[in-house]
Amino acid sequence: MEDDGEPEQSSWAYLPDVCLRHVFHWLDDKDRSRAALVCKKWSCAMYSGSLWRCRTITFYGQPSKARTLEFQSALWYTKKFGKYLKHLEIKLSNPYNTPFIKKFQVIMRGLLSHLGKCNSHLVSLSIKYLELDCLIWKNVVRAQFIKNLAAFLKRMSNQLHYLNLKGARTTLEEGCELLSSLSSLTNRSFISEINIEDFFSLHLSVYSSALFHQTMSKFHSLNILTFNYNCISDELLDILREHSSHSLCTLNIKCHIHDPHGQVVSGMSWANLAKRAPKLNVNFFFERVMKHDHLARILLVEIPVRSISLRSCYFSDPDWTMRPTLTDLLPAYWHGLQKLTLELNNDHELVDDELLQLILSCKRLLFLKVWAFLSVSFMERLLQNRAERKCILTTIKVRIYTAQDDSTEEERLLADIYRKFKYLIDSELNYFVITYPMV
Repeated sequence: MEDDGEPEQSSWAYLPDVCLRHVFHWLDDKDRSRAALVCKKWSCAMYSGSLWRCRTITFYGQPSKARTLEFQSALWYTKKFGKYLKHLEIKLSNPYNTPFIKKFQVIMRGLLSHLGKCNSHLVSLSIKYLELDCLIWKNVVRAQFIKNLAAFLKRMSNQLHYLNLKGARTTLEEGCELLSSLSSLTNRSFISEINIEDFFSLHLSVYSSALFHQTMSKFHSLNILTFNYNCISDELLDILREHSSHSLCTLNIKCHIHDPHGQVVSGMSWANLAKRAPKLNVNFFFERVMKHDHLARILLVEIPVRSISLRSCYFSDPDWTMRPTLTDLLPAYWHGLQKLTLELNNDHELVDDELLQLILSCKRLLFLKVWAFLSVSFMERLLQNRAERKCILTTIKVRIYTAQDDSTEEERLLADIYRKFKYLIDSELNYFVITYPMV
């Protein structure tokens, strides 16, 4: 018997729009374009704004034909779907020469210009590791790029909530120009989160700049601020207290050995800020700043510290010892410290007792990551105290440095310790412990 009716359609034809958009969400651009050719319904799904709200555009530095197409596709995407964007991330990966940077600057000029005209939804912008102080950024190209970016930030200043320019490495004047553009329409900015870690070039004493203080005074609703310690001063803390204390929750502060950090900051300035901003938590990240006298100038008892990371980055220095920091400085934060990271390489210095005592004194410590010269028995003592509820750690990540080539015996002991506390580790801990020869 012949069937005179219409041919039966695939079940895909009846897929609800919300499900179809979900399928498209997991496809890359190439597959989306192909799928959009199937039928009118699928073509409409391709242009659903929800698919294009978040975007990462990466410009790779390695020369190739495929890489050249990335410049063209970035502009194509912006013109086609830029009006839907809410979150944009630009990545510049391994730029290799001045012509590439020139091409990047030209493409960014077009991209930012078009976005500035068509987009009214962008709330998040990230352009990390520009490294504008590198020689491949010629003065004219760098000046033009900063001019274009500043104009874009000015146009978007009423809608942006988040800006990440980590690793830009600008001069003081260029950096302040970019930040000031966020407030140039109203002379005040209500952006809530800024990441300016490594934003300024190395060796700059930003803390003494009146221009920087004037620029930061324009921000009135900061919630999270990520920056370097070479920006910290009594003046900056007073500015944050006056303008953002009602909203300020987090300060992420990086202190690097190559950044100036010898300024004197008053504990009273920190205390006044903490009093006016009761939700404030401060996270410190130290890289190769390990000497006790350097740390003592920075880690003042008045600071509401939540997290501390101390990393020596495999550099060993006979002029410093870790014990005074563990016994004199860090215990001051026993009531608030929740996360502690120690990556130490210091002439085989054992700090078992001092570290364990610190952990037990910090009543809110949840996260512990340690790379250091420790005895294997430290892990058994730590886990025993955790089993007895003398600390509340939920994450323990330890790399035990050893001066011996053969760590078979240490590994056997660690396996025995794991079996002994297996019930605790499997049920309550994110646990990872290994030995690591440092010969």
